[in-house]
Order: sequence, then structure tokens, then C-alpha cells
Amino acid sequence: MSWERQITIKSPQEIEIMRQAGRINAEALVAAKSIARPGVTTADLNAAAEEVLRKYGVYSPFKGYPGPTPYPASTNVSVNEELVHGIPGKRKLKEGDIVSIDCGTVYEGFVGDSAISFGVGEISESARKLLEVTEAALYAGIAQMIVGNRVGDISAAVQQYVESRGYYVTREYTGHGVGREMHEGPQVPNYGQPGRGLLLRPGMTIALEPMVLIGTPMTRVMPDMWTVRSADGSLTAHFEHTVAITENGPTILTTLDDGQSAGRNAGVQL
Repeated sequence: MSWERQITIKSPQEIEIMRQAGRINAEALVAAKSIARPGVTTADLNAAAEEVLRKYGVYSPFKGYPGPTPYPASTNVSVNEELVHGIPGKRKLKEGDIVSIDCGTVYEGFVGDSAISFGVGEISESARKLLEVTEAALYAGIAQMIVGNRVGDISAAVQQYVESRGYYVTREYTGHGVGREMHEGPQVPNYGQPGRGLLLRPGMTIALEPMVLIGTPMTRVMPDMWTVRSADGSLTAHFEHTVAITENGPTILTTLDDGQSAGRNAGVQL
């Protein structure tokens, strides 16, 4: 996919609009997760998220996104070995599955973008640890999203956290700036060197998204030309938040009002 790399600095008023988009996006993810159980299809999860978007009169920038074929749904729903961009469909969830749901919301011209991963019913110990490490890596990266740091500080924090626990980050897919467009600059890989890359400034808004694999950093694209899976078929996980960089530290924009799914690290504002 070709992304527009232009970096746009948002005003406090524009960040507040993105906060509203983020709240709706969080509600859509919670709605989808709430119905996830054995026998439910990935299309059912997408439908639950879309119902929330319709309630607020908003839409997902995912639907119709250009690619080999226009993306057909409002969410990505990826299961087990599927890392990202899974197309919702007839696949039924099973006990022990790991499910990742990625959703976007456009509200008053601005995008909220976030993702969660979770288990269906009882999951294995290895799956549980993978989920914990991936989510913690997200907050390790967010903690580095402060004025005066650089993109490499974010990337290195994610990479160090993941690899020190024996897992792998993908090299092909990255976090990104977000605002009026779903994909803006800067590109934020899940690996890098501290002190390198673009300087972080107040008003930048970034969707940070660790994508973590158990067995290999290598991936391959499935015949539908969207779904990305681990090359060896091992388990994967994916978490994402849209974050604003402010003079007072990073502010997560994609949570509910009560801070659900966030608030794990000191110095991160909800």
C-alpha cells in the first residue's frame, strides 16, 4: 500500500475531535469483543462493530480502502496465525483462538484507529503470554512518545520489550501517523535505534501498533491479497492505540471515557 507520508500537526481542537473518533472506535471494539465466543463468525464481529459506527453516524476508513481489491469490511479480524488485515467472513471462532480486531472511525473528518487482541474462552499459557507481551510492548512504546524524543526511541522500546521476552516483531508492517488521513507520516516501525529518526513535536498524532509473532518475524500474504499471516503458521498478536504527543506527555485518544483498555503505564494520559 502506498501511504501519503506528509506529517500534519494538529491543534488542541483537532486533537479533541480525534478523541471523539477514538472513543467511538473503542466502543466498536468492545462491542465486537463482547460477542466473541465459539461458533461466532468473524463476519459477526465485524457486524457488531459496524452497528456501533451506524449508531453514531460515522464510517470506517477501512471499507473500500484501495488495494489489489477494495477492502470489503469496516474491520480487520485476524485469527491465530493471521497477523493483520484479515477479512471478516465465514470463519467460526473456536475455543482457544486468539482474535485480533482492528477498526477505524472517521468523525468530523478525523480518524481514530486502534486494535485489540484477546482469547476465546480458555487459551493456552503460550497464547496468554503472547497477548501480555504484545500489549505491554504497546505501552512501552507509548511511554517514549514525548516531546524531544525521536521515532527511533518508540521503535526501539517496542523491539527491546518484545525480543527480550523471546518473541519477534514484524519487519514489513508498521505504525503510522494518523489524522485527516488514515495513513500519514511518520512511519513508525516496531524496530529501530534510540535517538534516530524524526523528532517528536507537540500536535503529532501516531497510531502505534506492535505486531508480534511467536515463531518467526517472517510473514506471507494469503491469496485474498489482504490477510497477512506468520510464515510458519505460529501464533500472532496485535495491539494499537492512536496517541497524541503533547507538552504534558502522550495522550491516548482511542479509549472509552472510563479508560477501559488503557492506563497501564505512568506518564500516559487518558
